[in-house]
Amino acid sequence: MPLVEHLRELRNRLGKAVIAIVLVTIAAVFYSEQLMQFLADPVPKCDDFRNSDGGNCAIVSFNTLTSPFTTTIKVSLMAGLIISSPVWLYQLWAFIAPGLHRHEKKYTYIFVSAAVPLFAGGAYLAYVILPISVKVLLSLTPGGSANILSLDEVLDFTIRMVLIFGLAFELPLLLIMLNMVGIVSGGRMAGWWRGVVMGVFVFGAIATPTTDPVGMLALSGPIVVLYFFAVAFSLLNDKRRARKEALGPGDDEASELDLTPESVGPVEPVTAARALPEQAHGYDDVT
Repeated sequence: MPLVEHLRELRNRLGKAVIAIVLVTIAAVFYSEQLMQFLADPVPKCDDFRNSDGGNCAIVSFNTLTSPFTTTIKVSLMAGLIISSPVWLYQLWAFIAPGLHRHEKKYTYIFVSAAVPLFAGGAYLAYVILPISVKVLLSLTPGGSANILSLDEVLDFTIRMVLIFGLAFELPLLLIMLNMVGIVSGGRMAGWWRGVVMGVFVFGAIATPTTDPVGMLALSGPIVVLYFFAVAFSLLNDKRRARKEALGPGDDEASELDLTPESVGPVEPVTAARALPEQAHGYDDVT
């Protein structure tokens, strides 16, 4: 396809993706109250200020006149992006797929099928840990003070925790992708294990604002296990790649060019004695 046709196809697929997101977002507006309640559930709520003394619970409210509107739009748009993700991800895939090799398409199917449950597992784990994190943060409230939290801030905190946990669970998959394209070898990944384990636990301590080790272990433990799984997979993949390279390229791959100079042997010169009558000075018209 020429460049103009590619741009036209990209425009059409982007249009379909945007339409899907807008339609789902509009539908989510009618359920925005239930969505906000679901995201704010990890916060223990108080009926009045007296129960909020000392950080046992918090009063969740809107602090500005425009907060209900902006929060509804934010929650509905987030739901639209998540629920319509199969549509716009398919449009992205349909635009890229014609330029991929057969084995690259196979790897893409595997990566997508693994990325979705990994992100969902991390998001679910974050939602389970959120009540513990919120209670620890509220317990820091001094006596005689009450907690009045903005619903917008509560939703931002919940969404941020869900995204952090979900994306953290994608780290092993990212390492496997780098190994599949030949950027990082399994041996090099195995040599990083001390620094990676230390970095994962430091990240877990920062991402989970709790004073007990439960939250940190809940995030760091699964990531470390997944990291060692990625290392084992990469080591096996390196051995498989070495055996495949010994067999030569596949049917849809170009073989490597041999650019080693070779001798062409002796060259017989063109002399005037061998020139035809119509040649001038021993050269033909082309020369």
